[in-house]
Amino acid sequence: MGSRRRVRRLVVDGTVYGWCFGHRHVRGRPGCGSTVTLWRAGSPARLRLVFRSGPGRAVADGYFDEGAAVRLSDREYLNLHEPGSVRALLDEALARDVFPAAGTAEVDGWPLFDAVTPPQVPPGRL
Repeated sequence: MGSRRRVRRLVVDGTVYGWCFGHRHVRGRPGCGSTVTLWRAGSPARLRLVFRSGPGRAVADGYFDEGAAVRLSDREYLNLHEPGSVRALLDEALARDVFPAAGTAEVDGWPLFDAVTPPQVPPGRL
């Protein structure tokens, strides 16, 4: 049986990036985590964006959506299977200069999530 991980492609300003989604449960740790791994074509450097569940932050456990949704308690979410979501996260990672020149950098994805999702306006505050 082959890997279920699907490799996808994005092109940003003429640079080709590969990306894939991952989801796992860690034995002995409550909750689960989702990752988006990105790389430049032809480069061994990898950026792994990690989303772990925690207070006010939820990671789908994978029953219906393969764990692709990450969301805040106010219901703002990103689907990590969607190229548009991954492109927004990649653009923010590039703007913050967190993409490694070599090796693999594992970065908390939630600060990037916060930057690419619009702030929610409380009801009655329009």
